[in-house]
Amino acid sequence: MNLSSSKGGRLRLAPIRLILMLCVFVPATAAQSGLLSEPEANPARPTVSTPATLTPVGYLQFENGTLFADDSTEFSNRSGVNQVTKLGVLPRLELFLQSEPLVVNKSEDRIAVREGELFLGVQGVLLPGAESRPAISVSYIRRLHASAAPELDIGTFRQSATVLVSDNLRGFHVDANAIVAEQAQGELQRAQFGQTLSISHPLGKFTISGEIWHFSQPFERGNAVGNPWAASYAVRKNLVVDGGFDHGLTKSSTQWEAFAGFTYLLPHRLSADHHAQQP
Repeated sequence: MNLSSSKGGRLRLAPIRLILMLCVFVPATAAQSGLLSEPEANPARPTVSTPATLTPVGYLQFENGTLFADDSTEFSNRSGVNQVTKLGVLPRLELFLQSEPLVVNKSEDRIAVREGELFLGVQGVLLPGAESRPAISVSYIRRLHASAAPELDIGTFRQSATVLVSDNLRGFHVDANAIVAEQAQGELQRAQFGQTLSISHPLGKFTISGEIWHFSQPFERGNAVGNPWAASYAVRKNLVVDGGFDHGLTKSSTQWEAFAGFTYLLPHRLSADHHAQQP
């Protein structure tokens, strides 16, 4: 794949420019509210489920990791590097850029190295969480760059919408997502539906999580179901490392996946110092 293509290059640079502009022009209301003494990361990894809560306003958060998958209908094995950059621009609004910079897959004794896909998304809070009620959010994701790299069992999508719910119940944290996505093969388009449920429990600085997820496979007329287990460790409030595995529960699911990574929240709010000096 030619990374120097002018048309493709402009397409991939557009969301990056948007993120950089937001880094410079973080809303004044966020900056004027003062610096958080100890900003805390809000990891969405390593679970498939995404929390309904957002990152702190005005702070950049990076979620980086690797994933190794084995025994799939699409490939013999597949390794990928994944990255998500998030920026809270308002108390109820967050933008994020999701990419897979590198994919290495083996199929029929052939090894291929490619770049993965690129997505731009937005998440908004409908109902903030409280002691007596869950947090409820919605998100929308649009694909900006497609890739020829083979996908995992859930496939890829042009666009997707998600309803996200998060709550704390008797010492456990619960994240649940309901997803509808548009998949395409050539001129054919099909709707894909997914559901995820993650339950985690803190043990000091450690957090243990178990999950069940399901995605329909509209073109294969099947269903992918997986059961991930993971552990994370808070090195600091703004740095969390994680690792775990996922086992596929249907014939059309990728049978085994292993993953590891980290979440890092930049400790300083963007542009806050500049606004703080204003009279």
